[in-house]
Amino acid sequence: MTRLCPLFSGSSGNSYYIGSSEEGILIDAGKSAKQVENSLKENGLDIKNVKAIFVTHEHSDHIQGLRVLSSRHNIKVFSSLGTIEALSEKNLINSKTDISPIDVNGTEAAGMYIKPFRISHDCREGFGYVVEGNDGRKTAFATDTGYLSEEIKKSLTGCDTVVLESNHDVGMLQCGVYPYVLKKRILSDIGHLSNETAADEAVELVKSGTTRLVLAHLSRENNIPDLALRASLCALEQNGMKQDIDFMLSVAPVANLSGSIIY
Repeated sequence: MTRLCPLFSGSSGNSYYIGSSEEGILIDAGKSAKQVENSLKENGLDIKNVKAIFVTHEHSDHIQGLRVLSSRHNIKVFSSLGTIEALSEKNLINSKTDISPIDVNGTEAAGMYIKPFRISHDCREGFGYVVEGNDGRKTAFATDTGYLSEEIKKSLTGCDTVVLESNHDVGMLQCGVYPYVLKKRILSDIGHLSNETAADEAVELVKSGTTRLVLAHLSRENNIPDLALRASLCALEQNGMKQDIDFMLSVAPVANLSGSIIY
């Protein structure tokens, strides 16, 4: 049985396990290798069963443990060519890192099929991913994007589960302590999705058949889990959709210490 287990989510680090108890993959490794190893163990998973790491982009909250994890456990790494170039230029990978550009048409790992799609972020060449299990069910990971392009929306449509960025509350961001330049960057088309944008997309996704929504990559300074949850929940309910009947909605934890598994 395929399981989705968020290990870390948010401004300080991001990593997700998807697969069976016997083998699976990581989407990002944004905490230290030791933290990722410990989180897997706490959630009943073994780092030895991780067959590949799929990197979304080169920012530190997505790759902090990548080099050590991949070399220590001989784990294959996939990402875009642009991300590989950026990691290499910053010396964030080395000769021991077994890294390859992912085929734009997708690749197979741990008995699943992983297909990338482009995101809009201030990085070299960011990707989101759709993971299809051997049962045909699809899970999408769409974070770190300033807006939802037609390519992204097309990739998410038809997925059973979507991990969707709900990064900030616009009011909190605008009234917060961040400098103007950073606020402008977050609100731009190469920044992050707001609660409101995530809520609007959640409605469209449930209409198209998505049954599980996981709000992710919440800002520690400019968001509160309850705000993000309420924004999407209210939008869904206003469109006549009911929690636990038409959809299941949750927020990915900053650090998963409870063994929480989405499915």
